[in-house]
Amino acid sequence: MNYRELLTNYPLVKKLSLLQFVAYFGAWFSNVAIYTMLVEFGSSAFAISVVTAMHLLPAVIIAPLSGAIIDRFKIKSLMLTLLCTELIMTLLFLTIDSKDELWLLMIFIFIRMGSASMFFSTEMSLLPKIVSGKALQKTNEIHSIIWSFTYAAGMAASGVIVNLWGVKTAIIIDAFFFLAAIILFLNIEFKVDVIHTKEKISTMIKDGFIYLKNNKIVLHLILLHSSVGLTAFDTLVTLLAKNEYKYVIAVPLSIGITNAVRAVALMVGPLFITNWVNKQTLIYIFIFQGLAIIAWGFLQFNFYLALVAVFLTGFTTTTIWSYTYALLQEKVEQKYLGRVISYNDMIFMVSNVLTTLFIGAMANIISLELITIIIGAAFFIVAIYYNSLKDKI
Repeated sequence: MNYRELLTNYPLVKKLSLLQFVAYFGAWFSNVAIYTMLVEFGSSAFAISVVTAMHLLPAVIIAPLSGAIIDRFKIKSLMLTLLCTELIMTLLFLTIDSKDELWLLMIFIFIRMGSASMFFSTEMSLLPKIVSGKALQKTNEIHSIIWSFTYAAGMAASGVIVNLWGVKTAIIIDAFFFLAAIILFLNIEFKVDVIHTKEKISTMIKDGFIYLKNNKIVLHLILLHSSVGLTAFDTLVTLLAKNEYKYVIAVPLSIGITNAVRAVALMVGPLFITNWVNKQTLIYIFIFQGLAIIAWGFLQFNFYLALVAVFLTGFTTTTIWSYTYALLQEKVEQKYLGRVISYNDMIFMVSNVLTTLFIGAMANIISLELITIIIGAAFFIVAIYYNSLKDKI
């Protein structure tokens, strides 16, 4: 089954994919505006890393609660509420006018990303109830390709908009994407059985952790999937633009182009790798990922050479993300999907946060080149870890 056959045979997957396209484009479109705002305010490297971490922390903090909510309540009503919350928080970004209001920006980002995280977990727990087996892996890949394309197009378009017309204009445009997503979602019809309707939220949270405790392989797969969090490069890209490339190209363009090049690789990589990846070859993909990141570290001295390495860093990331996610989804009982997916996203975001804070904290101690090389080397450890697990999966 190829991607076209999947979308033809599963109309709901097709509709959800279109929704993903619009909603994710909106999610990434304002990022360049936010980071450009931080640079314009003269924010420190640590402040930038903290704001970046605020994009990731909600998934860590609310995961146990959101997982129980996903398993207990009607999915459509929940997803609509979350989209509306993202729209409102995006509009509130327009109220930020100075460095003194960064704390308020962090609150808005926290609420928006908390909603986005729960929306993502809800959707990822919905997919295994619609498709399974190879179709599920393909659906995850489509999901990830859409994420990558919208990341690329959103970052690139936002970089141009911010450079020409400023931060506020980009945020207003971003709000319209969320409005379009809400309209699209209202026209999608689906019914999914809610298994738990009477259990207390606290009981469901406890049962979810007990399930993880009794299913060690699920926990190992969660940890394996979290390795993708090592590629949380937003702070690194922003610091390179601020410290190294501002004399070569405008800061918003540097951020936008760098992220766009990497995201194009995230998008096209699966097209070449998808039919080759399996449990035996995944270890080589982890090794390639590490080598590509190390190469980027050595080439960061030149903006244009670095773009080549940035492309390589994204080429295998989508495959790692989608394949490890499919392995996890297939191992989990349906009644625990919402909670386990939320716990997975929590650990994944912890990995993102730790990577982000590591970059911010170390930026004043060692070079950005060395930071990048250390992150790349970490994937060799991931490869060893996976090799010890593959016979149990």
